[in-house]
Amino acid sequence: MKKLITLTLLSVTIFSCNQKQEADIIVKNAKVYTVNNDFTSVESFAIKDGKFLAVGTNEEIDQKYNSSNTVDADGKAVYPGLIDGHCHFFRFGLQLQKVDVTGTNSYDEVLEKIAAFQKEKNLPFITGRGWDQNDWEVKKFPTKEKLDQLFPDTPVAITRVDGHAMLVNQKALDISGITENSTVEGGEFIRENGKLTGVLIDNAMDFVKVPAASKKEQIEALKEAEKINFSYGLTTVVDAGLEKENIELIDSLQQAGALKIRIYAMVSATQPQLDYYIKKGIIKTDRLNVRSFKVYGDGALGSRGAAMKEPYSDRHNHFGALIYSPERYREIAKQIAASEYQMNTHAIGDSANYLMLKTYHDVLKGQTDRRWRIEHAQIVDKADFDLFKNVVPSIQPTHATSDMYWAEDRVGKERIKGGYAFKTLLNTYGKVALGTDYPVEKVSPFLTFYAAVARKDLNNYPENGYQMENALTREETLKGMTIWNAYANFEENEKGSIEVGKMADFVILDQDIMTVDIKNVPNTKVISTYVNGEKVH
Repeated sequence: MKKLITLTLLSVTIFSCNQKQEADIIVKNAKVYTVNNDFTSVESFAIKDGKFLAVGTNEEIDQKYNSSNTVDADGKAVYPGLIDGHCHFFRFGLQLQKVDVTGTNSYDEVLEKIAAFQKEKNLPFITGRGWDQNDWEVKKFPTKEKLDQLFPDTPVAITRVDGHAMLVNQKALDISGITENSTVEGGEFIRENGKLTGVLIDNAMDFVKVPAASKKEQIEALKEAEKINFSYGLTTVVDAGLEKENIELIDSLQQAGALKIRIYAMVSATQPQLDYYIKKGIIKTDRLNVRSFKVYGDGALGSRGAAMKEPYSDRHNHFGALIYSPERYREIAKQIAASEYQMNTHAIGDSANYLMLKTYHDVLKGQTDRRWRIEHAQIVDKADFDLFKNVVPSIQPTHATSDMYWAEDRVGKERIKGGYAFKTLLNTYGKVALGTDYPVEKVSPFLTFYAAVARKDLNNYPENGYQMENALTREETLKGMTIWNAYANFEENEKGSIEVGKMADFVILDQDIMTVDIKNVPNTKVISTYVNGEKVH
């Protein structure tokens, strides 16, 4: 009888083991931030066919699932795959092939970097990005004289860090047909004493005939950008402004398995592209989502191109400029409103924010779930925040800590109170989409997290944080980098949290950004990044 009971128990144990479901991968012994509705933490999860199969304790997962691929996280923190809610992924990749003058402390240093780059590359047309006169001792726009002396026969075009101004030499002006008589709407050819300085603002940059990258260069750019993004735990990026040929190249690479990062594409809202994509309809694959248009409302604050209601405090009688007329914005909005597409508008100044918010509300006429977005929402009149009740604020926390040194000079003590107002925007809409705007800022999402919570730069300035009434909590910030970004992309049912049935995108970090001293967050390293349950970094 005793022998019979033993055999019975053994057979039950074997039968029970055989009943375990096979998973492709199991992660155990982790501190998993699911970012579900209750913001719960678990220890383990199982993945099958690129989706989260089960989430729970170590014991719960172990009882029900087997896998030949088990990852022991050794107590490390695990988060949903991070999402950059506003960046320039493709442009960043291309920039890696050009001269980089970010972080320069003077115009002379810019010139030195360009000269060293050209000595190595010997290109027929020198392009690059990253200068910012606000970082220099003399905070004035540069002029082209020294550039002309260095490169009398080679065209040079170097974009400002925000992408809204460009410095070119005389050779570039000549081959582009730009003269002292050239005019532009929605931009400016900067002049001194009637002479062109070589600085072009916003739409004036479109006159410069910069050679396009080859297909090979474009593919290399996308792959290099992907590698860097995966190294920071980013599994989805929102590319804010792409051309049709860029989108088709990305799709072809993704379909071939040569590009694995997920991309939410904002189509640049030129009239031909508006017509084409609205007629074609939403394009959706597992890795590509094309359902939004990127519109430019105004320029940037740093180059005084942001459209303000009142004159700039440091340049009297100057208001910045809208890129188009109010009538044109209404036309664009009406066309998009008649489709399923989302309208996402770059708006920096308080005038641009008001105009676009009012246009959205008038055109949508009470539609409540269109999730149209304002990108940046940088300076908002206090009287206009209520207009965000039905509009997604898409914001970039590191802009606050980069701009805080000079932003008040631009707009004055009163208007700056409505600047970089992340908490106010969150309280108004209920969610915020967080991004970097790289390559304007750095790629690292950990700098985003730090800037949102601490409101300081990496030198611990200011000691008590910048306008701390608009700081976000750690939980709000993590949601803004995961589930709220997914929501802003109409993707909250497929990604943004670690829940059964969602895409198995996740990241393991070397420290817990939810509990570590906030000053250490920028030093966070990614141990591994997974997309669809596949280790990609």
